[in-house]
Amino acid sequence: MKLNDLRADAGSRKARKRLGTGLGSGQGKTGGRGHKGQKSRTGASIARGFEGGQMPLIRRVPKRGFTPRNREPFQVVNLSALDRFDDGATVDMQALCDAGLVRSASAPVKLLGDGEVAKKLNITVTAASKSAARKVEAAGGSLTILEA
Repeated sequence: MKLNDLRADAGSRKARKRLGTGLGSGQGKTGGRGHKGQKSRTGASIARGFEGGQMPLIRRVPKRGFTPRNREPFQVVNLSALDRFDDGATVDMQALCDAGLVRSASAPVKLLGDGEVAKKLNITVTAASKSAARKVEAAGGSLTILEA
């Protein structure tokens, strides 16, 4: 075998479409670009959102509010979901993640007061509502808030 005998496998390389090579080629005359208009011209590119000179939708719709770029939303857990833990258990973010109540053990978790807690639980979360804190302490448990 010599270098001049090497060939690519059959079907592994596709020939480029040769546009504008006469009417009999099937890609002659307009070369697949249709007739006239901006998109038929060489080097034509239209900016995203451009609507032909009409005021674009993004500028017609009023803007409201502000969303900070570095905002990290809380994962929320209701008191009613804590029934699965044993009496006297320590419930931290890793335990919540292992139980499938939150997706990530490293993202902030907020405890909300929906439902009742009948067990004495030692809970450690990033934040908690006032009603959740009252209910946990009324059940004899403790609530520790981590610094975010």
